[in-house]
Amino acid sequence: MKVVVKKVSYPYIEFNTKIASGSPIIKGTRITVRTIAGYYQMGMSVDEILTSLSHLTSSQVHSALAYYFDHQEEIDKDLAESSDEEYWKKHIRIHPKLGITK
Repeated sequence: MKVVVKKVSYPYIEFNTKIASGSPIIKGTRITVRTIAGYYQMGMSVDEILTSLSHLTSSQVHSALAYYFDHQEEIDKDLAESSDEEYWKKHIRIHPKLGITK
């Protein structure tokens, strides 16, 4: 018996190593899927997300949410790390000219 694997396409999602360290973003923007997922987890509806990010289309937000639901474990981990203050304190870099961390 053959197993057919269907590749899922997210037409409004892309990866760009120069934006958000290669995290999935909405094509043509710097808005990450993580951002849309975070708003969704806060209880915002698609309409509320569109009000906050008025340059996006409904299709873009729905595509981001579809990607999120299909990759929820990965995105949730990314969300947890991005809101972990101790994680970010460990990644503060010293300013090369001033020798300070802010």
